[in-house]
Amino acid sequence: MSIPLLDLNRQYDSIKDEIRTAIDEVLESQYFIMGDEVKEFEKEVGAYCQANYSYGCASGSDALLLALMAIDLHPGDYVLTSPFTFFATAGAISRIGGIPVFLDIEKDSFNLDPEQVRSFMEGVHPVYKKLNPERERIKAIILVHLYGQMADMDPIMNIAKEYNLTVVEDAAQAIGAEYRGRRAGSIGDFGCFSFFPSKNLGAFGDAGLVTVKDQKLADKLDILRLHGAKPKYHHSLVGINSRLDTIQAAVLSVKLKYLDAWSERRREIAHRYNRLFEQAGVVGELGDCSESCTEMGGSECSLNPNKIIIPKETTGSEENNGRHIYHQYTIRSKKRDQIAQTLSEHTIGHSVYYPVSLHEQECFAYLGYQPQDCPVSHCASKQAISIPIFPELKDEEIEKVVGVVSEVVKG
Repeated sequence: MSIPLLDLNRQYDSIKDEIRTAIDEVLESQYFIMGDEVKEFEKEVGAYCQANYSYGCASGSDALLLALMAIDLHPGDYVLTSPFTFFATAGAISRIGGIPVFLDIEKDSFNLDPEQVRSFMEGVHPVYKKLNPERERIKAIILVHLYGQMADMDPIMNIAKEYNLTVVEDAAQAIGAEYRGRRAGSIGDFGCFSFFPSKNLGAFGDAGLVTVKDQKLADKLDILRLHGAKPKYHHSLVGINSRLDTIQAAVLSVKLKYLDAWSERRREIAHRYNRLFEQAGVVGELGDCSESCTEMGGSECSLNPNKIIIPKETTGSEENNGRHIYHQYTIRSKKRDQIAQTLSEHTIGHSVYYPVSLHEQECFAYLGYQPQDCPVSHCASKQAISIPIFPELKDEEIEKVVGVVSEVVKG
């Protein structure tokens, strides 16, 4: 039984007629740039995300870049962020000349730890002493809602208010996720979304969106994505060319109608995985990461080698009035590499997100980070592996994956 990590063909087969009709309408109109479908999708998805304002753009990476451009981030300004995420988060900071400040994650959620943020802003964090930043140059926080579960927003928003920091939600993996009844992208100053084809709401190519809370910043971002021109050929700002293609907007409007049902199915699959792994007797508990754990590449971690850690719903639990939409189902194991090899042998899809924490990437070596500066992230990078989850995944496929993983873990 060959089981893919993600099978977009199954999704397409269920909606192909609607998709083709929507694309044909764009082809008939011949308005491929900023057509009516773009405005309609912005309106629909903005309402879905509970956003004040929303603007399509070319990609999730551009969404982050546009948010930082809108707040006039200057070279040498500092932005606090997570080391355990896709490169685009920190890449957007660096592209403007900003300095990414990598602070550690929570062990249970993989998301930025608010206590780390407070410790840094109070000037007592070891990374603060390493970077020795000018206080007035600390401008923003980019937090990531990783794998489909939102970061702990309230304490982060409180810190941001106290220190006058802009909050950017990197919600590339979390459209429709909820925190205490509020949707991803509706709480911070900006919400940045990716519609890369593999996302829960995926386009047929690159596409992105920015949600904005403040009207003045929204107006500015709208201009920035169009070369900084308003009206055309009159440039009040130096912007970029980052527009959402009309065809992509048409495709996304069709898919948006199904998103909640797809998200609910992802939750069902995740909970089924949880039950089956529990029944297999392979679920353990994760202790605290220590300096020795970091130095040994995770080999000294307190996790039992014959156990795995299954995803924990923190902010995304129903008890907290939240929703985890499971963009990925990610487990942790000291036998991660063995699990990956065995899954490959059984032609079962899997992926390691992310094998090298951002604070350890070569391009950021100039900042002087060491693995132990973010020990939880470092340890997670050695243990985390994502296994198949998509709405069309069959129960027998889930059982097969659990059986293969459990066999490796038990040794």
